Amino acid sequence: MIVFPNCKINLGLRILGKRSDGYHDLETVFYPLPFCDILEVIHSTDDDLGLSFSTSGSPIEGNNSKNLCVKAYELLQKYHPALPGAKVHLHKVIPSGAGLGGGSADGAFTLKLLNAKFDLQLSNDQLNDYALQLGSDCPFFILNKPSLAEGRGEILETLQLDLSHYKFLIVNPAIHINTAEAFAAISPSIRPRALKEIIQQPIDTWKHDLINDFEESAFRQFPEIEAIKTRFYDAGALYASMSGTGSTVYGIFTKDAVADHPFPPNYFLKELNG
Repeated sequence: MIVFPNCKINLGLRILGKRSDGYHDLETVFYPLPFCDILEVIHSTDDDLGLSFSTSGSPIEGNNSKNLCVKAYELLQKYHPALPGAKVHLHKVIPSGAGLGGGSADGAFTLKLLNAKFDLQLSNDQLNDYALQLGSDCPFFILNKPSLAEGRGEILETLQLDLSHYKFLIVNPAIHINTAEAFAAISPSIRPRALKEIIQQPIDTWKHDLINDFEESAFRQFPEIEAIKTRFYDAGALYASMSGTGSTVYGIFTKDAVADHPFPPNYFLKELNG
């Protein structure tokens, strides 16, 4: 069986406070986009081997044992010891560590794929519980619909938000931002206005009201990230923002907009329809 784990962007991202468990309370809107990795699972002929995991495509940082696809299999095996052996192959397309949720999507889609492949009959609530053990963003990819996210990011409320009539331009400048360091640089604050209210406004008002709290420190440390956002607005973007903790920046344009792409050749560039 083959599935296509898609990326997400953050529409606004506010850090509201530090929790007693070490995580942060946040508020954001997750919006899925049709830019995907490729994930295949087949039944291993030798169940004693457990999981065989391989990758291709874009490089993935870290040891395979830390990959969320592997962790998803091991998590299901822990609670369902009769889980058959499997061969899992991930072809990586979404840039890693870029604020697009590619790794979280891969982990969540592995849970869903194993559930379907081996008829584990897990409910969405069970899949959500397992996904949260993999990472705070993972439950979103079980739902995979535009959603207001609160708490660690796992408290989700679906939104009637359709951006399919816009064009998205995604640029990643090949800069790695450490997530823990990004959170450490944030001073949590009370939100001035509810994100759910702001997101219902016309897109051309988002520039002033829809804020990613991580931009200030990222732009200060890496001015080239801010330059991408500025270039998007100069090219006529209705809205532009860094996604997650970065370093990817996206711009939202009208479908008929002709955006020039004068970015360095080492930058990753992708144009998508919403």
